[in-house]
Amino acid sequence: MPRTDLSPFSLCGIGLVLGTLLFAASLTPSLVPREPWIQGVLGGFCLAAGYGLGVLLRRLWRAMGLPALPERVRRVALLLTLALCLIAAALALWWAAGWQNRLRARMEMVPIDSAGPLSILALALLTFAVLLALARLFGWIRRWFSARLGRYLSRPAAALVGIVVTATLFWNIGNGVLADRAMRAADRIYSGLDALIEDDVAQPSNRLKTGGPGSLVDWQQLGRQGRRMIAAGPGATRIAEMTGLPAQEPLRVYVGLNSADTPQARAELALQELLRIGAFERSNLVIATPTGTGWVDPESQSALEYVLQGDVATVSVQYSYLLSWLALLADPQYGVDTARAVFAAVYGHWRSLPPDARPRLYLQGLSLGALNGDQSHDLYQVIGAPYQGALWSGPPFSTPTWRAVTAARQPGSPAWLPRFGDDSVVRFTAQDNRLDDAAQPWGPFRIVFLQYASDAVTFFDPRALWRRPAWMQAPLGPDVSPDMTWIPVVTFLQLAFDLMLATEPPKGYGHVYAFDHYADAWASLTSPSGWTPERLAALKQRVAQAARAGQ
Repeated sequence: MPRTDLSPFSLCGIGLVLGTLLFAASLTPSLVPREPWIQGVLGGFCLAAGYGLGVLLRRLWRAMGLPALPERVRRVALLLTLALCLIAAALALWWAAGWQNRLRARMEMVPIDSAGPLSILALALLTFAVLLALARLFGWIRRWFSARLGRYLSRPAAALVGIVVTATLFWNIGNGVLADRAMRAADRIYSGLDALIEDDVAQPSNRLKTGGPGSLVDWQQLGRQGRRMIAAGPGATRIAEMTGLPAQEPLRVYVGLNSADTPQARAELALQELLRIGAFERSNLVIATPTGTGWVDPESQSALEYVLQGDVATVSVQYSYLLSWLALLADPQYGVDTARAVFAAVYGHWRSLPPDARPRLYLQGLSLGALNGDQSHDLYQVIGAPYQGALWSGPPFSTPTWRAVTAARQPGSPAWLPRFGDDSVVRFTAQDNRLDDAAQPWGPFRIVFLQYASDAVTFFDPRALWRRPAWMQAPLGPDVSPDMTWIPVVTFLQLAFDLMLATEPPKGYGHVYAFDHYADAWASLTSPSGWTPERLAALKQRVAQAARAGQ
């Protein structure tokens, strides 16, 4: 039989069948609501994945010498099967709006009238065509190398070497040329944003603020996110007004990426700035590890300062100005090195103080900040004088402590809201505060994980490619659609897209954490005096009213 499948215009029938099925499956909901253009690109990837799987199955069938159906029977069966798959895809496009709206309802989002089926279909076909062209280009180059190597090597050896050489070529072009240029472009863009001095962020005149008079850190070198952190936040008057309790002026220290040349130098500068403003004289001290851009979540920071009535100092040191996922690709170790340097400097001085004269020391981080903060120290470093605890929100799925604790959770507790041990050391919470539903009271050392079941940064699972993630077993989280179903390959690709879009949902869902939930977490973690559940509820209500009024 002639190898017509090598024609640039030929298509594999079984590949089209499987690709169409995976395209239809891609329209089912996942963790994040999807716009038509996102769904179209995702559908194209799923179509390409199914097509590639079909091509592989056909080649395996031929390689094993298995009998083929008569040509006429094969064509009829293929056309009928493909027609059924196209009907399934059409029905999935029809149902897509309903699936998306049920997920949007769980996130209190406005429903959509249409999922945009024509846009989805057009973008899916375009994406598939691009991916197919790349795959065929790979195949053509691989055959070219194999043919020339075949003059000197056996056929199997030439084929193997051809694959290796072609894969290396593609990797070097993609990772060494395209990725390098993309990183350089991102570096220029984000370094420019980091240097931007915004009109609505004024340099402080208070000597207790970083960048103000007498500060050891220059205001210009704080970076955009650092300037915003220092300028924002409630003062003592605002805290007293909102809480109805006496308040102090909270202290914030921030050291920008350009404030010193090395992580160790920036950590030492942060320590000296803390000493300058008397941060160790406060009752509470927090090391807040920022995200990749240097951002510290203002929802967490303001909740912390309200709950502790301003009697707290927070220190944060920037290690990048790229988005978190770009920072991970560019240099994942740099954030860890900075977090370790900051912890060593601050903890070292804290430990040198008399135990009865130390502030309570806490760690805090969101997203990449949680990952780097979790790796900022080890057990042997602190076992002689443990700090008081940590609040990790939206911890990435690779966070070591999160992974270990989730894997060792109590039997019967869901993976999206585990219970660990006797609840005296580690507790998890989400939109509904579960921190007080504990078998035992808090011990002296405490860790709180704040995570939403719809947060793909936390619940992305590479093994979803071939097996159902534990968090998808019933019961599902309250913000996860009941229509979400595990489908091999498809769910993995859906979660990969959700990971990139995790900050798109409204506040209180996905990877966007809300003041109310931070307030619950900080109140449980720090156990401040003067607070009751009723007083905490009143604080949340006042803050929400002020936010709606734009105050």
